[in-house]
Amino acid sequence: MKKLRLLPHGARKIGYVLLVPFLALGIAHMGWDFTIVLLEYHPVKAGGLSFTNTNYTDELATIGLIVALILIGFSKEKTEDEAIQFFRLEALQWAVYANYAVLILAVLFCYGGLFFTIMTINLFTVLIIFVLRFRYVLYQYTKSNP
Repeated sequence: MKKLRLLPHGARKIGYVLLVPFLALGIAHMGWDFTIVLLEYHPVKAGGLSFTNTNYTDELATIGLIVALILIGFSKEKTEDEAIQFFRLEALQWAVYANYAVLILAVLFCYGGLFFTIMTINLFTVLIIFVLRFRYVLYQYTKSNP
């Protein structure tokens, strides 16, 4: 089987370290409208165009979560063999199916602001489900093959 191009094994630890503050920031921003004052942007009117003031807290949380989850999900294991590559592929396939099931349910049953909130969370469901499924399958495999 062809080898996958994965991140170094140590990148997973960095991903877990990044996950905690960016997840907290995302939850605080979505739940309580928390913003970081240093991320305020006050544009200048230019040539008759007017821009609104904006804050980049949500962008920071989104990018941070995506990077953290990619580091966690796509880092090499200590021993990377064909079985682990198969588990990785199976978990990714499972995550895509689950992600689109959530998307279909949201399209059918959610409207307005709730739909937007679910779509925002849906940005991360592929990576979250992939990481959870892969770690679970890997745990079961190592438990049965010590």
